[in-house]
Amino acid sequence: MRALLVDWIIEVHHKFELMPETLYLTIYIVDRYLSLEYVARRQLQLVDMCAKLIACKYEEIWAPEVSDFIHIADSAYTREEILGKEKEILNKLEWYLTVPTAYMFLVRFVKVAKAEKELEHMIYFFAELGLMQYNLIQYCPSMVAALAVYAAMCTL
Repeated sequence: MRALLVDWIIEVHHKFELMPETLYLTIYIVDRYLSLEYVARRQLQLVDMCAKLIACKYEEIWAPEVSDFIHIADSAYTREEILGKEKEILNKLEWYLTVPTAYMFLVRFVKVAKAEKELEHMIYFFAELGLMQYNLIQYCPSMVAALAVYAAMCTL
């Protein structure tokens, strides 16, 4: 289910044309919240929307509004449900959102590697593929970023 959820997260991310930092923070929030709280299958989309809303408020200059998320979910949830779940997630995470995501390390590693555009795109491609892999959660973000760089360099 996580792979499907992350796939939907990425699809919505591209639809709203958000920054990469928002994507990585959204997935971090979802993973962390799901590790602390059982969520019914029907509520997974709600958790994702709220995590993306939180990440947008944290990372974006112009964040999408709650009504945008209601529209994207075909009015499956009300404004009150979304805001209530957002508050619940923030309280469960104890408002701890400042974390080094893999993207922060990727930016630095690409710069250090003095990567050309082809290599840079391949690195980000492997990193996004890694977002969908549940078994990579056990590794720290710097290791996942280093793995993406290494895999891209070996591939090219």
